[in-house]
Amino acid sequence: MKNLLRSVLNRWRRRLARLLIYRIVFGERSGGRMLANTRISPASCIEHEERLVLGDHVYIGPFNFIEASGGITLGDGVQLTSHCSLVTHASHRSQRLLGEGYTNWPAAQPRPGWIAGPIEIGAWSFIGPHSLIEANTKLGRGTLVCAGSFVRGEYPDFAVLEGRPARVVGDTRRADARLLDQYPTLRPLYEAWAGEVPPR
Repeated sequence: MKNLLRSVLNRWRRRLARLLIYRIVFGERSGGRMLANTRISPASCIEHEERLVLGDHVYIGPFNFIEASGGITLGDGVQLTSHCSLVTHASHRSQRLLGEGYTNWPAAQPRPGWIAGPIEIGAWSFIGPHSLIEANTKLGRGTLVCAGSFVRGEYPDFAVLEGRPARVVGDTRRADARLLDQYPTLRPLYEAWAGEVPPR
């Protein structure tokens, strides 16, 4: 009887937590704009949220870490799945070079080895689970980052990125063309954001 009661209480506790804590709802504000279709999981950690600029239809799933001190821009429709990190600075090189001197280094002088810079992810891009997007990265629109990739640098529109470090392994328009052949009535919707319809 005691185990039955415990299992019932645990089930209700999980339901209540899902409803009150982890429920993702539509509607966010960014840059003074109301974004009716953007959703952010309360289970994601966002540091320097005032430097995070969002488009509409953005989805930030659970258990992501977003460190936006250097500025992060997510275009319309960007999907950040889960367990991803977007970081606009890296201090590990400075810490190794300076050791104990790291904490009392003069604020007016840049720390040796310090890397910092913005991140920009183009519209309708997808970031797969367990990916890392590092400072000074710009992804073109329609980009697909495969799960577990480490991304740094500038990449063109429609790139498929994979690896550690990530490299271009394909073009999302190939798969899009096959899907548009299946659903030809969607071509105008695709063309509206992509600016082109992929060749057949």
